[in-house]
Amino acid sequence: MREQANLAISRADVIIFLTDIKQGVTAADREIALILKKSKKPIVLVCNKADNYLKDKEEIYEFYNLGIGEPYPISATNALGIGDVLDKIYESFPEKTEDEDENDLIKVAVIGKPNVGKSSLINNILGENRVIVSNIAGTTRDAIDTQFENEKGKYVLIDTAGVRKKNKVKESIEKFSIMRTLLAIERADVCLMLIDATEGVTDQDAKIAGEAHESGKGVIIVVNKWDVMEKETGTLEKYKKEIYEKLKYLSYAPIIFISAKTGQRVHKLFDLINHVKEQNNMRISTAILNQVINEAIAIVQPPTDKGKRLKIYYGTQVSTKPPTFVIFVNNKDLFHFSYERYIVNQIRKEFGLEGTPVRIIAREKSDKEAKKEGF
Repeated sequence: MREQANLAISRADVIIFLTDIKQGVTAADREIALILKKSKKPIVLVCNKADNYLKDKEEIYEFYNLGIGEPYPISATNALGIGDVLDKIYESFPEKTEDEDENDLIKVAVIGKPNVGKSSLINNILGENRVIVSNIAGTTRDAIDTQFENEKGKYVLIDTAGVRKKNKVKESIEKFSIMRTLLAIERADVCLMLIDATEGVTDQDAKIAGEAHESGKGVIIVVNKWDVMEKETGTLEKYKKEIYEKLKYLSYAPIIFISAKTGQRVHKLFDLINHVKEQNNMRISTAILNQVINEAIAIVQPPTDKGKRLKIYYGTQVSTKPPTFVIFVNNKDLFHFSYERYIVNQIRKEFGLEGTPVRIIAREKSDKEAKKEGF
């Protein structure tokens, strides 16, 4: 924990030194103050537990003896004094330089159930103990962001608390961790879905992966602890097949087998991450898209129902992240899921779109409207 604190100090722009106004200045406070002064970083000294705000804030004067600036009395429980602290933190931020462009960063969320090796993977990538690693499930309570750059690009690695089964979520802090994990997925460009090779795909894995899929994120399935698996001819292909059988909706996601502990194949992740980010952000011209749709219709005729046949007039891409297409048809009810899936598969066959969901939105047009538009 001390190593983690020193690492956090070295990386911080601003440091909040939190003390207890009820206890007063302790020997530990003086020791920490010395360490913080040596860091030469902006420090905001916060005295918590000033619950009787008017009375307790008179006790702050001894904290001036720490020699690290003005103390700010607060009550975290009652949300008193927080505004002044936030203002001080904001004032202390360094000015943003022109070369800092978040668009250059690929945000990568490492997701999965507890104790599957998420923090170990990030530590292996960084080559340092940036994230606390423990074999006790649930060590990582919050989403932790780490910027990282290598020859492949610039990344933000987001380590998330593992999502447990609902019946095991007892503490309110656990519920908060789940919420933060879901928010981390929302912020990400690409999600690394970690699976424990020794356990295979569990119901909980399927639930977590489903969240990334529904959010429209790029997904890479990362099978960790592959180094401890007993292997024979065909083990890898058999394992892949089992994963896709249990995660049918992620049939588009590439699978990579790694060991976060030994570093086996970890370096190959970044080519995959870059590729999946590009696929998730792909834009297809309307003319080429309609050529593919027309070829698909010629191979497999649209379905009929009670004598009515589905007509597909044309399609256009309306957004990326994930690639989303509007298909104009004569009757939305005739555009069955199976035929929609066929169209998606034909689009994937032509353009790849590996690692990204594809969305189809059906909209109705009459024959007259379609003819007016030249379709």
